[in-house]
Amino acid sequence: MNFVISSASLLKNLQGISGVLSTSNTLPILDNFLFEINDGRLTVSASDLETTMRTSMEVDDAKEEGRIAIPAKLVLDVLKALPDQPCTFVVDSDKLAVEIVYDNGKSKMVGFNADEFPKVPTLESTSSIRVSGEIVASAINKTLFATGVDDLRPVMSGVFCEFSPESITFVATDAHKLVRYTRTDSQASGSSSFILPKKPLNLLKTNLKGDEEVLLEYNDSNAVFTFNDIILICRLIDGKYPNYEAVIPKENPNVLTIDRMQFLSSIKRVSIFANKTTHQIKLKLAGSELSLSAEDIDFNNEANERLTCNFDGDDMEIGFNSRFLMEMLNNLESTEVKLEMSEPSRAGLLKPMESAEDEDILMLVMPVMLNR
Repeated sequence: MNFVISSASLLKNLQGISGVLSTSNTLPILDNFLFEINDGRLTVSASDLETTMRTSMEVDDAKEEGRIAIPAKLVLDVLKALPDQPCTFVVDSDKLAVEIVYDNGKSKMVGFNADEFPKVPTLESTSSIRVSGEIVASAINKTLFATGVDDLRPVMSGVFCEFSPESITFVATDAHKLVRYTRTDSQASGSSSFILPKKPLNLLKTNLKGDEEVLLEYNDSNAVFTFNDIILICRLIDGKYPNYEAVIPKENPNVLTIDRMQFLSSIKRVSIFANKTTHQIKLKLAGSELSLSAEDIDFNNEANERLTCNFDGDDMEIGFNSRFLMEMLNNLESTEVKLEMSEPSRAGLLKPMESAEDEDILMLVMPVMLNR
């Protein structure tokens, strides 16, 4: 099995899938890329058992078909150190020897038997939907930060996807904050829902350019994303997602409208003086004035700021975790945002004042009890 390929294009493709590789693999074979030659095309796969990613590219002078597992770190390090040039891979499948020949030298390494590499699951009875890469990337960017990290509640560590003939919705929550992102410019033929793990979503985020079409196929246990020359197969998180609609308060008569960047900058400054464990800041709303304050009683630190705003409702004081508010404001793009509240003990809803007509973003943040 011999082939010639440009070192830069191979490196680019390998880096695209190298995010799958885990540093703490239980099986040594998972530290390798699986190289396969078929019909003059090279397919390279990486896997951690839960997630598998494959990329394919054209090669020159592909002599005979074959497959071998090559140590990922070694081949990446060699390609990174080479200027762009044609590289010849000479593989002896019997001895599992791999030789990379380039302009002024060559390097040799020992590969692994390709049969040891985990088999990619074949999906049966799948449903599918075609979505633009821009929508997928936007949904991941808007929701991923709100996922949980609690191993005892694995369903909350992923993003919940809900498809219907009217819209597609992505939801993430860690019980303190929640994001619901809905698009009406993409629809599925039927209704279905599943939970995608965080790792494949991060891999999608780094590989999507935004202008491509993504084919998503899924069944009860796995999902497959196909775009450009990449296929990403991941196992879905098993379990029932909490009823997120039940926690979104319907009646929120107190509405604060404010410039997003001004609000964010003010929270950043005031939160420096907040308690380091609760990160609590207090919002005091009266008329058209918003007072932000934070204090750390242990160190006698405190800060106050006043902002002009638009507030419609009864005067109120409410406490929030400043880190959650900052994350949310950073992930919104509109010039102005509105914060809808009902009372100091109930969740506040943060929404952009302007967004694309076919997208709807809602961010929910739980309040923290104020120290009296």
